[in-house]
Amino acid sequence: MHPAPSIIVFTVLSGLGFGLLAFLGLGIPTVFGGVAFGYFTVAYLLAVIGLASSAFHLGNPQRALKAFTQWRSSWLSREACLSVATLIVMGVYGGALVFFNTKLSTLGLLGSFLSVATVFATSMIYGQLKTVPRWNSWTTPALFVTLSLAGGALLAGQIVFTLAFLVLAGLLQIVAWILGDGRFELAGSTPQTATGLGSIGIVRHFESPHTGTNYLLREMVHQVGRKHAQTLRAISLGLMVILPVVLLWLGVNYVTVGLAAISHIAGALASRWLFFAEAEHVVGLYYGKR
Repeated sequence: MHPAPSIIVFTVLSGLGFGLLAFLGLGIPTVFGGVAFGYFTVAYLLAVIGLASSAFHLGNPQRALKAFTQWRSSWLSREACLSVATLIVMGVYGGALVFFNTKLSTLGLLGSFLSVATVFATSMIYGQLKTVPRWNSWTTPALFVTLSLAGGALLAGQIVFTLAFLVLAGLLQIVAWILGDGRFELAGSTPQTATGLGSIGIVRHFESPHTGTNYLLREMVHQVGRKHAQTLRAISLGLMVILPVVLLWLGVNYVTVGLAAISHIAGALASRWLFFAEAEHVVGLYYGKR
């Protein structure tokens, strides 16, 4: 699929923001006053900028409010509702820490749960799509949540949690790539099933369904060369996991933590670009592209 920059920024930055809020809600680290204000400012900026960027991918951004109305059936709507609930709950929790030096532990636990639930809902927007077999797997929500917690732990300065979640995220990413490479074939979609003509025999494409391009070809049939994909996989894994782990292993100070955060975010952006670029939508079969 075509990797839209707005969606890549949305999923990566909002994941970081809500990951940091999840740790702050647990009191990790326990901060008050100005220090708390700094942590919450970073978390809210990441979460809000990420959420706002998703609106640029909508055909009619002015209709974004309608996303809140379909929470019974739509993961997109559930994500919208959960994100607002999280920001409100954590706003109250953070306000108590900043202005009253008071820790409302129960509210913090609720906010932490909502933060993780928001990231899970984001992942299920893609994980529920049977039309994209690579995404339709348990690895999608597992990787989204783990990366969110890894980035959140890093921004929260929790090195032990960071190392644990980074290693887990790296392993999950490798598993997601290995399993994802074969999921399209395992799904059983073929030109016969795509056209509904399988009862007649083997379907061969004589010509394209139409002479010009269209939305489906632009957005759903994007292809990336296998050689380039393998190179980008190595780069993304190295920046997202390996280099941050090495930097933190060498020593913990402002320089190494800062470089680790920059490297992790760059790697996460590359990994998320591949997440979309390598996705194979079954509609490509209709155009002879799979």
